Amino acid sequence: MTQTQRSFTIRETAAIPFDGEVFGWLPVMPMALGMLGMFFLPGAWQGVCTAATAVWGSAILLFLAGVRRGLSFRTPGGVRAVQLLTMLVYFLWGLASLLAPLSVSLWMLCLGYAAIALIDPIAARRGEAPLYFARLRPVQMGAAAVIYGAVALGF
Repeated sequence: MTQTQRSFTIRETAAIPFDGEVFGWLPVMPMALGMLGMFFLPGAWQGVCTAATAVWGSAILLFLAGVRRGLSFRTPGGVRAVQLLTMLVYFLWGLASLLAPLSVSLWMLCLGYAAIALIDPIAARRGEAPLYFARLRPVQMGAAAVIYGAVALGF
């Protein structure tokens, strides 16, 4: 017999779980390494690091769009329009930053990550994202925004 309906209960805390720390900060590490490479490696390697850092940042924004969509499937009461809109904005911003000229892309990434640092804690408080996003995202995405701002200024 095929199941046509089910209910579930979500229990979570505001504490950032270990996997949230690991998989939250792991994608920021290549951003930081790319920034360091841009500033400290010689010649052509600076350009390679800058371009790779931009591509990585765009890919992570695209991934975060998928994360937001996935979270919407488990929202109590069903998917909310704001979740779909947020997912689309993250996706389109990531895609545009991937296709934009490098100098524009770097600033787009800076602004995109700064926006996520502000938006995801609100989503956490509204029950649209895990509670721990309220603590993790401002620092994690803020760090990414600072990295991309530094890379854009140094480009």
